[in-house]
Amino acid sequence: MDLEAVRTFVAVVDSGQFQKAAADLSITQQAVSKRVAALERDLGVRLFTRTPRGAEPTVDGQAFLPHARELLRVAERAAASVRTGRRPLRVDVINSRGAASGLMRGFHRAHPGIDLDVVMLFDIDAALAALRSGTVDASFRAVAVPGRPLPDDIESVRVLDEPLQLLTGPAHALAGARSLTVAQLAGHRIWMPGIVPGTEWAAYYDDLVAEFGLTIEASGPNFGSDALLDTVADTPALATFMGEYTRLVWPAGHGLRRIPVTGPTPVYPHSLLWHRDNPHPALTTLRAHLTAGPAGHGAAGTWVPDWVAPR
Repeated sequence: MDLEAVRTFVAVVDSGQFQKAAADLSITQQAVSKRVAALERDLGVRLFTRTPRGAEPTVDGQAFLPHARELLRVAERAAASVRTGRRPLRVDVINSRGAASGLMRGFHRAHPGIDLDVVMLFDIDAALAALRSGTVDASFRAVAVPGRPLPDDIESVRVLDEPLQLLTGPAHALAGARSLTVAQLAGHRIWMPGIVPGTEWAAYYDDLVAEFGLTIEASGPNFGSDALLDTVADTPALATFMGEYTRLVWPAGHGLRRIPVTGPTPVYPHSLLWHRDNPHPALTTLRAHLTAGPAGHGAAGTWVPDWVAPR
C-alpha cells in the first residue's frame, strides 16, 4: 500500500478539505486528488463524500481511518528503529528472569528517557553475529568459549559475578542446610536440562564439573523453568543450580530451598559485549552505568573458569 497516499488520506480527514490538506503536505490540490483516487482504486471503495464544507469520510473511510493512522505509526517506528541516535538501544540478554535482565531493569529505572529494545539470542555465536551486523548494540555473555577468543572488533567489560545457589525440593537430602560447600555437592545429582553443548554456559559447567568432581545431568527435553521447578520439587534425588539473582516464583506447596554454595563460591561471570565502532550514543551511558559502582567481580573466595577474562 502506498504510504504517501495513506498519509494524504489522513491529512484530508484531519483538515476536512483537499485544498487545506495540499497546503499541509506542501503539494498541489491536484496531487492530493490523484493520491486519494489511487487509494480508492486500490481499496475498491469511495473514501470521501464532497460537501459544501469540503470533504467528509464515507462509512468506508471512517472504517479505514484507524488502520491508516496505525500504518503511519508503524512506518514511523520502522524508520526510527534504524536512524542513528534515534532508534532504541538494543540489548541482548540470555533470558528474561536472569541477572542480565535485572541489570537492564536497573538501567531503565536510572535512565527512563533512553528507549530500550531487549532481545534474547541463543548463544555467543548468535550474539557476536548480531553485534557485528549492528542488529544489537550490546550483549550480556560469559565472554568466550575455551579456544575461541573474542574477535578483535568486539570489546567487553566484566560487570557482574553471580553466585550459584543449589535449588532443592523439601525432601532432598541437603534441603535443611543453611549453606553448602562445593565438596558437599559431590555425589548428588544436579539436573540442568537447559545446557546445550557448544554454548558458553555449557563450557562454564563443564569446567565446574571437572574442577570439583560434580555430577551435572543435562538429559531430557528443556520445557522451561516452570517444568524444572515442578520436577525438582517432586523428585528428592534431584537438585539444580540457579543464579542468586535469577527471579523465580513457584507455588507455595513446592517448598523449594535456595541454598548458598561456598568454599569457594562458584560465580557465573556476566560481561557486557559491544562492537568497538558502534555509534549509538546510549551505549556509552549503559557502560558507564554498569561499571560505576564497586567492582562486581573477582571477589575473594569465588571461582570462575580459567578462560574467563579478568577485565
